[in-house]
Amino acid sequence: MSDYPEKRAIVSGIGISSIGRRTGIPDLELTRQSSTEAIADAGLAPKDIDGLSTMGETPLEQAAQALGIKPTYTGGGFETGGLLSPLMSAFIAVATGRARHVLVYRTVRMMPGTIPFGEDKDKESDEQSATDRPQPGDNPLMADSPTLIAYHAYSAAHWLAMHCRRHMHLYGTTKEQLGWLAVESRRKAALNPLAVYRAPMSLDDYMNARPIAAPFGLYDCDVPVDGSIALIVSHADYAKDCPSRAVHIEAIGGSPGKGGWYARPDYPKMCSVDAAAELWSRTDLRPKDIDTAQLYDGFTFITLAWLEALGICADGESGPFIEGGERISLTGELPLNTYGGQLSAGRMHGYWVVHEACAQLRGDAGARQIPKQPEFAVAASGGGPFAGAILMRRG
Repeated sequence: MSDYPEKRAIVSGIGISSIGRRTGIPDLELTRQSSTEAIADAGLAPKDIDGLSTMGETPLEQAAQALGIKPTYTGGGFETGGLLSPLMSAFIAVATGRARHVLVYRTVRMMPGTIPFGEDKDKESDEQSATDRPQPGDNPLMADSPTLIAYHAYSAAHWLAMHCRRHMHLYGTTKEQLGWLAVESRRKAALNPLAVYRAPMSLDDYMNARPIAAPFGLYDCDVPVDGSIALIVSHADYAKDCPSRAVHIEAIGGSPGKGGWYARPDYPKMCSVDAAAELWSRTDLRPKDIDTAQLYDGFTFITLAWLEALGICADGESGPFIEGGERISLTGELPLNTYGGQLSAGRMHGYWVVHEACAQLRGDAGARQIPKQPEFAVAASGGGPFAGAILMRRG
């Protein structure tokens, strides 16, 4: 196998801020919390960080000034692997000598509100999901959204619901199978002290939830939160000096927008298929080698689509694979979204999946640690016309 540049990169430190709904905490403070923790976790000081990469919310210049960092490399964008592009760019930067230690952060904030931090912790809210989403058309990879809007498909909830409906028609996938992902995610969230929603949820609770866009109900949709996640990407030769167990990058794959939301000839497949194909082309490992999967769940169906795109399940088999929750439990065949997923823990735009994969590989996941120590993990983010996937191994 060729020596792809990402193989010369490691994640040397991870950090996460307080997480909550309408916390009122400024994005710069959230960024400072996660970044300070990640830098310390890597055994570094701000003066050691020579690269910064992000998709926001905090601008790079503000973060650099607040943290006392003077970067010689800055990265970001959306073109390599969708939401994970800033992280993938950092892998390449350290591998090619453009930087030695890159701080990558993703900070998100909900629409301004007045609910104090923690007050809404275990209370389900009708404002949990789709109504808090950004307006469609804001992203350049959503160029076909005007056509969708003309047909009264106003948000990603509608667009992904159409994918899901087609999958149901082709393969017999059921709403109950989607529900098992939500229920099992909530069970894991109960073990995560940072998860926003930790109260027990039954399949009946899921089935009776307020409808959003058929077949999706409230619990098919991720939870908007305020929070920040940071990672330190270092050159692989720093692994021997890293105080925390380094997580090595085995392969990456990304897709920047082939086919838009509805024009793929293999619809209802998405760009996750292309990202997964690129990832597997850059490694000798195969789907059977994955010990845990942390997969994007902006909506339940996206996770099913990733299971099939990555080859963990054949086309149409993701629903039966998830059904009952046993295969995807902490002790199951493939522990899935072990932090509670965006469905219960909170929507961090795909960066919590990477943070959790690293924590599991390091053995640092606490009460939700997989009993059989994982050696390989895959983290994947995105749906529709953008996707990115990262294969990691325990150092």
